[in-house]
Amino acid sequence: MQQLIECVPNISEGRDIDKINEIAHIVSTVEGVQLLYVDSGYATNRTVITFVGEPNNVVKAAFRLIKKAAELIDMTQQKGTHPRFGATDVCPLIPIANITLDETVHYAHLLGERVGKELGISGYYYEYAATSTKRKNLANCRSGEYEGLQTKITDPSWKLDFGPTVYNDQIVRSGVTAISARNFLIAYNVNLDSTSATIASEISFDIRESGRKIIDKNGTSLRTPGKLKAVKGFGWYIDEYNIAQVSYNLTNINVTPIHVAYEETIKAATKRGVKVTGSELIGLIPLAAILEAADYFLQKENRALTISETEKVVLAIKKLGLDDLKPFDPKERILEYNYKKL
Repeated sequence: MQQLIECVPNISEGRDIDKINEIAHIVSTVEGVQLLYVDSGYATNRTVITFVGEPNNVVKAAFRLIKKAAELIDMTQQKGTHPRFGATDVCPLIPIANITLDETVHYAHLLGERVGKELGISGYYYEYAATSTKRKNLANCRSGEYEGLQTKITDPSWKLDFGPTVYNDQIVRSGVTAISARNFLIAYNVNLDSTSATIASEISFDIRESGRKIIDKNGTSLRTPGKLKAVKGFGWYIDEYNIAQVSYNLTNINVTPIHVAYEETIKAATKRGVKVTGSELIGLIPLAAILEAADYFLQKENRALTISETEKVVLAIKKLGLDDLKPFDPKERILEYNYKKL
């Protein structure tokens, strides 16, 4: 009954491969921790690192990673298209096997306490580890980004949860870190045959749960909800691919599976005269999500569901266009195929 949790820190460096490797591979210095995947983006200037292990070992590895990132990343020099406010921008812990989400919250708080006391790095708890309702949403914690930290942390309602609570040299250099316990999340981008970030943003407003803000005839700001629950999203232009993308976080794939987000994006894009060319997965995906997508497409085409697992995986990759921008290796990108060696 081995307990396993996954950790998916996002660091604010996606261009310097030497720095990325040094930060990512520090987790392998902890016995019992397996580094699963490192996914970097040049335009976002961000790297998503995935590793797994028993809870105490994962906390130790995450601590070492946060320390190394603070040593190597200078936030005064960092620029990129992805929202960020720290060298280790976010560090979520996700229950994988034989451990509850409530138990995982304990380890998130343990990590934050160590980071604050031993490294002098400050930050917030979010999602299930949050200390207040408004801190559950990462976007609220990160609003204002790195450039707005000096003002934000002086607001009593945004007092830092761990580490020094005053603006200091450490915050200037490494920013702050958001630590959480959460369910499995899929970071997922849908590719457009357009370079317009405006169109991509409009599509995201149609789809994401929070929808869009509108002003009524009385000048009152209102929000109209989007089509899909458990979806966060925005649009951007990615210079390295010369395309616009609709960038999603699918926060509960039991509510909104990956294939539903993809199909609804196609509909919203078509209304604007734009085509979807494929999609991009950031990090790893559970096998069940891939097989569910395959079954959806098989049923859509009135085909039998009795083909092999391998054939379903190949079909889902093709139908979702997951290899549109770069090769997609199931042995690397599907969670169960990757960590089953533990």
